[in-house]
Formats: sequence, structure tokens, C-alpha cells
Amino acid sequence: KDPKVVAIGEIGLDYHYEDACPRQQQKEVFIRQLQLAEELDLPVIIHDREAHGDTMELLQKHKPKGVLHCFSGSVETARQAVKLGLYLGFGGSVTFKNARHPVEAAGAVPLDRLLLETDAPYMAPVPCRGKRNDSSLIRYVAEKIAEIRGISAEQVLNASFENARALFSI
Repeated sequence: KDPKVVAIGEIGLDYHYEDACPRQQQKEVFIRQLQLAEELDLPVIIHDREAHGDTMELLQKHKPKGVLHCFSGSVETARQAVKLGLYLGFGGSVTFKNARHPVEAAGAVPLDRLLLETDAPYMAPVPCRGKRNDSSLIRYVAEKIAEIRGISAEQVLNASFENARALFSI
């Protein structure tokens, strides 16, 4: 309830390491977190790793406002998320050589639903891959998305800035 809090997150499902926490338990906790966000009227920052179906099912049921952080889903999943009013966050992975889904989704998501992120200290963009990621590298993400979309990096940066202000009420 502190006024400095602008979102609930990072919350969601991660089936990559499901031995660490069973799927059903993850879903139960995620539902409680979505309910808390609704009670507090705060957006959510959603983690979805190898759990697109279950994540989308819960988002369709609870309809939170928020962002799918470090988006790695298909264009179809991106379209479903946008229909729910969600934003899609893109970071360094969109610059990776074999990043098919993030590249396709970054080209398809409406500009007014796109956010840039670092996922610091992880996933530094090319040409800094393998180094510690931070916000000074976000320009590489913006440049790659601009290239994909055929617009300027400044347009991508400005759109992401305005989208973040709108989502987080800042």
C-alpha cells in the first residue's frame, strides 16, 4: 500500500524449474498474487517461462492490467495478451541470433502495447551478450525492434516511455 509501489511483480509461472516448485502450487500462488493486485488496483509484471497455456488461461480468467515480462511467446499469444489489454515487454533476447518468437512478436505487437526492459543483470543484448545487463544497454533492444518494425529507434524508445508511464501511472 506504500505509494512508491507501482506494480505487483515479478509474478507468474516457470515450468523450466518445476522440480523446485510443482505446477499446481505455482498456479495457486499466482492466483493469489493476481487477486492481491486486483484488490490493490495495481498492474502486474508477469513471468511466463515454458507455461504459456496456463499463464494465458489464468490471465483470461482474472484479466489484470500489466505486462508480460521478457515476452517469449508466439505472435498468437501476443495477440491474445493485447486483446486482454496487456503490454508486452521485450529485452535482450530480441537481439539474439536464434530468437524467432520474440522477433516475430516484437514486429506484430501494436506500438502502444510495447515496453522495453533489461531483465538486469541477465540477458544482455547483442553485442554485449555475456556481460552484465543494465539500462545503459536498452538502446540495442530499441534499435533491433526499430529495425524489425521499419521505424526509428527514437519512436520505439518514446512509445515504450509513454506506455510505461500509462501502465504504472507515473
